[in-house]
Amino acid sequence: MPTASGHTTAIRATRAVGTDVYNLDGKKIGKVEDIILDKTDSSIMFAVVGFGGFLGMGEKYHALPWATLDYNQEQEGYVVPFTRDELEAGPADTITELTKDDGMHARQEAYSYYKVDPYWH
Repeated sequence: MPTASGHTTAIRATRAVGTDVYNLDGKKIGKVEDIILDKTDSSIMFAVVGFGGFLGMGEKYHALPWATLDYNQEQEGYVVPFTRDELEAGPADTITELTKDDGMHARQEAYSYYKVDPYWH
């Protein structure tokens, strides 16, 4: 279904991965590294956003509820409604740890920390 600007609301995951992510101040904080799907109920559990590193060193990976990423056409990236401090204080781990045990722990932490209503209730 097209949006008012004529773009579709659907996007392939392969196109979303690698898209820049910006904070409320319009500053690039990182990019979408992966998208974790709940294969049993057809929902997106969370996006894995990597930020805080330099040249691939020291990067942290954060599970952000998908509903918090708002695509901005002018920036050609996603904007999240959080300050840099909120993001830096948020739960972070390796991608392997975030997806361990089907990502359930990371999902719970992310939705709780960012105060997003769980889609699974």
